[in-house]
Amino acid sequence: MTTVPSAPPPSMRLRELAFGAACAAALRAAARLGVADALGDTPMSAEDLAAAVKAEPKPLRRLLRALSCYGVFAEREDGAFAHTDLSRLLREDDPHSLRAITLWCTEPWTWDAWPLLDEAVRTGRNVVQDLYGKEFFTYLNEDAPESADVFNRAMTTSSRQSAQDVADLLDLSGASSVADIGGGQGHVVASLLEKYPAMRGTLLDLPRVVDNADPRLREGGALADRVRIVPADCRETVPVKADVYVIKNILEWDDDSTARCLRNVIAAGGPGTRVVVIENLVDDTPSMRFSTAMDLLLLLNVGGAKHTTDSMVERLTAAGLVIDAIRPVNPYLHAFDCTVPG
Repeated sequence: MTTVPSAPPPSMRLRELAFGAACAAALRAAARLGVADALGDTPMSAEDLAAAVKAEPKPLRRLLRALSCYGVFAEREDGAFAHTDLSRLLREDDPHSLRAITLWCTEPWTWDAWPLLDEAVRTGRNVVQDLYGKEFFTYLNEDAPESADVFNRAMTTSSRQSAQDVADLLDLSGASSVADIGGGQGHVVASLLEKYPAMRGTLLDLPRVVDNADPRLREGGALADRVRIVPADCRETVPVKADVYVIKNILEWDDDSTARCLRNVIAAGGPGTRVVVIENLVDDTPSMRFSTAMDLLLLLNVGGAKHTTDSMVERLTAAGLVIDAIRPVNPYLHAFDCTVPG
């Protein structure tokens, strides 16, 4: 039976860290094979699991043994494997599923980019432009559509899981319209429209994204008559007039792209408009290892960064917004409630 060792010496710990890619690759393999989905509440042998996921039993046992060292699956005395709290999060049907996020963090382009982290640190520039000759999201949508789909699913999962928290936090009782800028498939705007039955909404995001908008927002959906879907890049234009603009988890690009998005929102809304920016902050999070790793990944792909409270305040005020309040949405997200001054 594989056990999780406690307090390894520094030399062993550093060896383990240097092999961190093996853990990431094992998580990706388990997610792509659908091992967590095949394993139910009853422990299963590696042979039975292999038959279920169409894999070879011996290599699958090696994969599960490696993951069990990290608490992802558990090997029993009889050699069967059982779920743990971590492995259940790889299930597609788990309400808190992180399968899409796991795949996104281990997509093929990441294995090209990570070895060039020293170059990104040396120059302060993203490495994707040199790797593929294109801006990151252009590369995804034109050359790596499967990876673009993984990104959209990951963002959809994250948005779906936090949308109700956002709706619960925001008091929009004085507003008649809300626009979700870069809002993915529209889970936030849908939750807000459900909370406020008289409100009208707009979802703005790239064409490939809004083509797969939440069914509630599409023709025939429960909210379709109260929402407008606008395919656009908010860094280029925001052709939407609203009382309140919500910008969630997208201001992590390079500074110029962030400034252009904010400038376009401010120009569209005009004086007195409310702008709510919602972000995961690298200096106020229950998961610093994840947030700092994602911060480095943003440096690699778009030359961006996870924000600290101070850096977010700096960018919002530089854009001309007045920050009225900063409040936690949940342990992972904070809302910067702002106004466009007169």
